Amino acid sequence: MVSVLHALLRDVPQPIVAGDVGEWWRRCAERREPAASPIDDATVAGLLADRVGYAFAGAYEAALRALFPGLPDGTIASFCATERGGNTPRAIETSLSPRRDGGFALSGAKRWSTLGPLAGLLLVVASEGTDANDCKRLRVVRVPARARGVTIAPMPLTPFVPEVPHAAIEFDAVEIDASALFNGDGYARYVKPFRTVEDIHIEAALLAYVISVVRRHDLPLELVERGAAALVAVHALATLDPSAPETHLALAGVLADASRLFDDVTAAWATIGDPEGERWQRDRALFGMTAEVRERRRRRAWGVLRR
Repeated sequence: MVSVLHALLRDVPQPIVAGDVGEWWRRCAERREPAASPIDDATVAGLLADRVGYAFAGAYEAALRALFPGLPDGTIASFCATERGGNTPRAIETSLSPRRDGGFALSGAKRWSTLGPLAGLLLVVASEGTDANDCKRLRVVRVPARARGVTIAPMPLTPFVPEVPHAAIEFDAVEIDASALFNGDGYARYVKPFRTVEDIHIEAALLAYVISVVRRHDLPLELVERGAAALVAVHALATLDPSAPETHLALAGVLADASRLFDDVTAAWATIGDPEGERWQRDRALFGMTAEVRERRRRRAWGVLRR
């Protein structure tokens, strides 16, 4: 954290200019410190981005590495949970069927898999059947994106952060070795906490990005101070249990402060009128997409603590 703050506050950041998110991510990964934590990687991604989409992509990859330690460096991963009916346990129809050799066959379909068209590794949520209470037993499995039986098709670009592609992915009896399964319940251990882990890492990247913008465009330095304070808070949140209600409430407070900061950066930036600022205006719709989910999470956290 200290070295990242040094880079943000002492030097004027110079983002990586790239033709697409794949090129940007490869060049960003080359500058990754070998022993850096995922939250530091997310922050550096924001520092090196010249748009929200690139910062988001770097933070998404960092969040996956926080949730799934040991993912290979230099490989884009995509978390494949969402299906036609959503990503709740009831909605997961993709199946893992046992084979005689001790492995599994993976069949099903996913959609809106972030960075799926560029991914080399897919982290797929699938059902092994049901337990004694008729509840689905979910697991997460590693699948090479180019494995036999995997079909990846790009989905339509979104009106905001269009640089970040999504994919519809089909799995047709893909052969899976038992060693490719992650330990633990696929929903409780991975799907459910991912939203919080992702929010923390994306917020770190966005804060670093807006600090970079303020420094590069000579906007009021008071905005840098507020961004730095929020960034330190986000780094602290990354060390906490992402399933704890206390974490959710502290995160809600940080997100509220950051939202006000982003409003003030927007107002100051509007006086310049450059293409980067126009992209920022377009991509701010991304923040509103998760507002309802974050509010439900905040209310649930208070409900747990008030029992």
